[in-house]
Amino acid sequence: MKLSEPTADAASAAAPAALAVEVSRANVIYPAVDNPVHALKNVDLEIEPGEFVSLIGPSGCGKTTLLRVIADLEPISSGTVLVNGVTPHEARLARAYGYVFQAPALFPWRTVLANVMLPLQIQGRDRAVALKVAMAHLEQVGLKGFEKKYPWQLSGGMQQRVSIARALAFEPKLLMMDEPFGALDEITRDRLNEQLQQLWQRERRTVVFVTHSIAEAVYLSTRIVVMSPRPGRIVKVIKSTLPNDRHLGLRDTPEFMALAHEVRESLADGHH
Repeated sequence: MKLSEPTADAASAAAPAALAVEVSRANVIYPAVDNPVHALKNVDLEIEPGEFVSLIGPSGCGKTTLLRVIADLEPISSGTVLVNGVTPHEARLARAYGYVFQAPALFPWRTVLANVMLPLQIQGRDRAVALKVAMAHLEQVGLKGFEKKYPWQLSGGMQQRVSIARALAFEPKLLMMDEPFGALDEITRDRLNEQLQQLWQRERRTVVFVTHSIAEAVYLSTRIVVMSPRPGRIVKVIKSTLPNDRHLGLRDTPEFMALAHEVRESLADGHH
């Protein structure tokens, strides 16, 4: 009896989905007159679609460099990087990701609504559709009613929420965030952490998040990537044991404190 060949549909159904991010043996070396600077050394990292992954480590360890490599804002010296199965350059041209910088980087002469609509207009979306999408995302980040304000009329935390709404407006599969709340006061930071976590729960987009805060990394993430001082290496990847439904009160629980202790110990180990 001759076995039948699998159909194309069956073969594609059996094929695993592409990783959201795949970094293999990545090195970044900056040339210098005296000694080259080895920013990243043999970094391997895989991120599944829908994960929230935080990169944490000491200042200058290469967290932002790694994020910029994934975003095609920084070239690698050797190794390979894939974003949703294609090169970072191809992913950028396809507008497959959103990027939130440390500073909001809004256009001061455009209103909040106009800032959020900008990437949609660049995409050539119909104005009525762009308006509807932008308004929906402003409401999601708690800024309904502020659409006619200008960035200089908002607090730092509100400006950062505009940046998040803008990054999400064109519905990227991947959202990259480089210490977006680092310059904010603790109360504002806590509130935005909670809003971001709720947003991730609703959207389930892949998030790669750079932070210096252990508490922030533990609260937000499904996995925490701990990096060593330069040359940046991945010391440990810690999977969160916290429930999916999170609130700020979790930070006082033994489970949260145990995870925070594990991250702290890994950071200390990375120095040796």
